[in-house]
Amino acid sequence: MTAAPARGMRVSELAEAAGVASDTVRYYERAGLLPPPERTPSGYRSYDAGALDRLHFIQGAQRLGLRLTDIRDLLAIRDTGRCPCEPAEAVLRRRLAELDVELARLQALRAEMVAMADALPAADCPPPSPGTWCPPVEGGDPTCSS
Repeated sequence: MTAAPARGMRVSELAEAAGVASDTVRYYERAGLLPPPERTPSGYRSYDAGALDRLHFIQGAQRLGLRLTDIRDLLAIRDTGRCPCEPAEAVLRRRLAELDVELARLQALRAEMVAMADALPAADCPPPSPGTWCPPVEGGDPTCSS
């Protein structure tokens, strides 16, 4: 007696196992991040355990802020069996540079917000002037304009 082939996971089962929506699984397939799965005789998608591993890889890469194109490229290299370390390093270093730029932008924004908050009058706040979000300050404080 031969054993029946193991039934793969349906879209909803794979999605639940990975903690994503079924539409996310279908989207990743359309985007080329998941290879097209086997189909049952009735046409249902049937994913193997490798699909769950790929989804976990995708989720980890997205937590790092990698773009789907970068993730697709890394998966393609991984699929060849070659070590993806060198391309992964290049992608991660580029992402780090982007983060450094964003952090600098956020630090400048924070400094500007602190200066604006410090410039607000503390007592007897007059009503704001039309077109501005804060009241005018004596001496014409430029940080308190529209």
